[in-house]
Amino acid sequence: MQSSGGSHGMDTADELLELSLGYLYSAALHTAARFRIADRLAEGPRSAGELAEDAGLSGPHLHRILRFLATRGVFREDGEGRFHLTPIADLLRTDSEQSLRDYVLVRGEPVFWQSAAQLHEAVRTGTTAFENVYGMPFYDHLAADPDLGRAFNSSMAAFSEALSNGVVEALDLSGCRTAVDVGGGRGGLLRAVLRHNPHMTGVLLDLESVVAGHVLDVPEVAGRWSVEGGDFFVSVPSGADVYFLKHVLASWPDDACVRILRTCRAAMPANGRLMVVNALIPEDNEPHAGKTGDVLMMTVLNGRGRTAAEYRTLLTTAGFAVTRVLDTSSHASVVEAVVAG
Repeated sequence: MQSSGGSHGMDTADELLELSLGYLYSAALHTAARFRIADRLAEGPRSAGELAEDAGLSGPHLHRILRFLATRGVFREDGEGRFHLTPIADLLRTDSEQSLRDYVLVRGEPVFWQSAAQLHEAVRTGTTAFENVYGMPFYDHLAADPDLGRAFNSSMAAFSEALSNGVVEALDLSGCRTAVDVGGGRGGLLRAVLRHNPHMTGVLLDLESVVAGHVLDVPEVAGRWSVEGGDFFVSVPSGADVYFLKHVLASWPDDACVRILRTCRAAMPANGRLMVVNALIPEDNEPHAGKTGDVLMMTVLNGRGRTAAEYRTLLTTAGFAVTRVLDTSSHASVVEAVVAG
């Protein structure tokens, strides 16, 4: 059968068809995470039948899922039909130091799938897909479903652990004594700050239900932290040397971001520093985590990804002056700012 793709041929058509079925990779990955397949391979390669018997699953079905994931480097099948862990699959282990199992698991829940299915409606109307489906903002839904809320917060903590270390290692905080992690979730970033800077103390600020699950109670930072339940639209702890906004502003539209920034500015001393940590979207056609996250924001939250120039505009509007931009990773660059004179 002759391709209708002209000079592009079937390779291009196959690529398009594969893209159109990308959701199957998400579903397969979620399935592997749900049934802890990576954990079951921790002691060595096993056949799909052995894994299925251990997990109470259908062997033939599991084999097809794992064979499919192996085409993307998630697991590897050998010539004897046994599956092995790969560097990607290793991140699905619950005991991995940089485990992303919780993140993958939660992103396979209906709140994400059903919202993504209505992305076309969000684009047509300029609204948020999640709110069109569920009739309320995403974070209100999490508050109404404590189990999902806990799972989501855990997934974000898993995602941010490695990023936090990279951010802190790139910053010179030797002249800072106090830090405030604004909207800091469970406190992974603040924990990394205090671990790397034993001369510092810090405060974690987020909603009461979120900070209740904080991860700061570890020996390395004992006695150097406190937590506050609060609303960063209303107030944040005052007088600190450095303030962090990590993966906060991308969750909100421009006007809300300016409100958050102005709340921080009102609390900061004249010599204070602000660190806005988010993916920065490059102005090119290459794949980038910031571009993926931007579409996720459009789907679930009323936020957006931004370029460095767009963050600079937000900060200037809120009364800050940008001093530098550090590209630490595709998921977490740092825009550093000070109170404008």
